[in-house]
Amino acid sequence: MLVRQTLSSVAALLSSFGLLLLANGLFGTLIGLRTQIESFSTAVAGLIVAAYFLGLFAGGVQAVRVVAAVGHIRSFAAFASIMSVSALGIVLVIDHFAWAAFRFIGGFCMAGMIVATESWLNERCTNETRGQVMAFYMITNYLAAGCGQFILPLGDPGGFELFCVASIIYSLALVPVLLTRASAPRPSPPERASMPELWKLSPLGLIGATAAGIVNTNFQGLAPVFAYGEGFSVTQTSTFMAAGIVGGLLLQWPMGRLSDRIDRRTVLAGVALGTAAASFGVWFMTGTGGGSFTGIVVLVIAYGGLSSTVYSMCAAHANDFAPAGKLAQTASGLLIAYGLGASAGPVLTSSLMEMFGAATLFMVNAWVHGSLGVFALYRMFRRAPRPKAQQRPIVPSPGGQFTSGQLYSSMRDQVDRDLARMTGAVRRERRPRRR
Repeated sequence: MLVRQTLSSVAALLSSFGLLLLANGLFGTLIGLRTQIESFSTAVAGLIVAAYFLGLFAGGVQAVRVVAAVGHIRSFAAFASIMSVSALGIVLVIDHFAWAAFRFIGGFCMAGMIVATESWLNERCTNETRGQVMAFYMITNYLAAGCGQFILPLGDPGGFELFCVASIIYSLALVPVLLTRASAPRPSPPERASMPELWKLSPLGLIGATAAGIVNTNFQGLAPVFAYGEGFSVTQTSTFMAAGIVGGLLLQWPMGRLSDRIDRRTVLAGVALGTAAASFGVWFMTGTGGGSFTGIVVLVIAYGGLSSTVYSMCAAHANDFAPAGKLAQTASGLLIAYGLGASAGPVLTSSLMEMFGAATLFMVNAWVHGSLGVFALYRMFRRAPRPKAQQRPIVPSPGGQFTSGQLYSSMRDQVDRDLARMTGAVRRERRPRRR
């Protein structure tokens, strides 16, 4: 009953966010295909993808100032409007530097809307309802992003119509949140992330979050480039991308429940090595030219389902060892690690794809996850598992997004320090001089 009441109070917010992810799911694949239609090199395509995630990272740090200054509803509306404009700007100016700038702006705005959405959700949740509400949020995330892939075959990626559709949906995302009667939350107390402390707390959690950023971003941004290079049709490309997202939706809960029952590192090692095997399978089937499209889709479903759980399990493992007063800092540190991986991954991977072919994407992902699996096994011999009674239940997180409600709290610290500095300066100016 309490969960239903909470979801009812944020229904408009989730509707707006669902439309946002619907457009973003379409646009992410569309821009990847369009880079190839415009004959941009794979390395340039990787830089454009990286620009989006750099924007996400910058937005996670700076967009919170806008949310704090004007509130959740107004900031969401402003960011959605700018996002809509950036979608149209790409089709008006065919230049890779301009595209990178537009994608950076889009990532910045996306981070602002995510921060507003998740901080709002976390404020409405209690400890008893947070897991279920965030799981519903995760389902909305994956379902909307997956459905966005199936809009792609309705138009020509080489034209302007699909870009207009994405812009229209971005604009429609404003409507539910602007018409809601629900009150927006107040800013949360500030928290500060410490990467050295996080490393001491959980090396596996930090490395795993970075690996998740590399692999998830590679798939989101460069899989359309891979599909184009392999000669997939537009329909096959949309199906291929949707398969990875649907897989992520299907396996979040089973893997999460399993990691709550046994040592998380065992599950994480199995998931990482399983993802590496699926990645290697896709590389082998496409590299040799002997695999059917159906077989590739099945492997991608397994790949997406396993890889999407890595970030959630790494976060849960790190939180198992985090003191009660350090949960927000831990979450923020993991997200910063994810953002760094997400920014660097496409640049390095696209360069390798340029040299060795499109299928190299999945070989890189296989290497990253294989290394993570080996590191998880190594850590099992370095530290005893946390007793089950002391573990915190896993909260599914969208593995393909640089997001968290705790990010809002952690980044408020910088705003408060600026305000304190300004207040102190004013006081010093007003202090009477001694004679």
